[in-house]
Amino acid sequence: MAEQAETLRRTPLSRDRVLRAAVALADEAGIESLSMRNLAQDLGVVPMALYKHVANKDELLDGMIDVVVGEIRASEPGTDWKRAIRGRILSAREVLQRHPWAPLAIESRNMATPAILAYLDSMIGTFRAGGFSVDLTHHVMHAMGSRILGFSQELFDAGRRAGRSGRADTNPPAALPPEIAARFPHVAEIAMAASHDDESVLGPGCDDQFEFEFALDLLLDGIERLHHHGWASTRRPN
Repeated sequence: MAEQAETLRRTPLSRDRVLRAAVALADEAGIESLSMRNLAQDLGVVPMALYKHVANKDELLDGMIDVVVGEIRASEPGTDWKRAIRGRILSAREVLQRHPWAPLAIESRNMATPAILAYLDSMIGTFRAGGFSVDLTHHVMHAMGSRILGFSQELFDAGRRAGRSGRADTNPPAALPPEIAARFPHVAEIAMAASHDDESVLGPGCDDQFEFEFALDLLLDGIERLHHHGWASTRRPN
């Protein structure tokens, strides 16, 4: 192992190596631990050596996002639009679970990175190749939101959401205080339902994967019905 680490340190520095090392560092210690200095230390170089490959930390973060998005599996040729979209979204979710810092990093960018634009372009292209109008595709992409990239904000299971480090908190969701539960009984009822599965391998709380796929399938089934009925928005004729 020590010999492998030494061999890696002697490997010539490249942009790809810098980006992959940064991804590994963020995976291990969280995105907040990442700096040009500790990345250089991890690579066994002086910090100035990194600037030959990335201009600054913003460019580093953009490149890291592109490395992660590049791990999303492509669809098999000939797959129908619904299976293709579902498969790629679930692949994206798998990728982001391997890199739990990535959703916050993606949301933090002012502009989409080239790899994200390529991914979104391919997803839009899948809908269009499936016979969707530009109008319907436009509204579908709005409806999917961040779910198209494999993540979404959860309303009631906040205790399981990733924190600033990008690592999920597996503590059971806290019960609402009695006075809050009395004031907002319907929210309290749903919050209690979110604590139902004490025997889940994921621990107490909702099964995040099930909830994600449940919502994804609701969307895809609804989108399919609109497509079959030739839906068009009233604002924009087809």
